[in-house]
Formats: sequence, C-alpha cells, structure tokens
Amino acid sequence: MLEAEEIKSKPKTRVKERAEEQATSMSSDQQTAIRMLANDLHRLNQSVMKAVEAGVSVELVRSARHHGGDGNWGDLLIPVVVRQSAG
Repeated sequence: MLEAEEIKSKPKTRVKERAEEQATSMSSDQQTAIRMLANDLHRLNQSVMKAVEAGVSVELVRSARHHGGDGNWGDLLIPVVVRQSAG
C-alpha cells in the first residue's frame, strides 16, 4: 500500500486536459462517436449502481473484441450478475 507521502508525490494525470487535446485531433464524426460512447457509459454505470442497490453484484467482462479492419478495435462487454442469497 502506498504511504501518504508517496501518494502526494505522484503527478496529476491531467485527464481532462489530455481528453481536450485528443479531441482537437479528431474529426467531427469521431468526436460525436466519443460523446455518444461517454453518454452510454454514464447510463451503463447508473444501471450498474441500481442493480447493486437492488441486491446483485455485477461484473463487466470482455466477451469479444471488435476490429474495424483498419487497426482500430474496441472491447465488447457482457455483464456477469450474481444474486446474493437471502440469509
């Protein structure tokens, strides 16, 4: 486990800044696709939280990898759901 001093010394990841830099190099179609993906992931995360609150455990597992034919790929996911036994 990292000590408090080690955590403080780690550099910030600049996620937002990197995302904005990458977006400027994307076409408008690519930016639209990424925005749609981000929105869908947000809805998926909300659904996972609702399922957990309803009493099941959820794990997302890669079921396949989709290849676009030009070197691009994306992971396809399936949920593994476990209902907790009453006890």
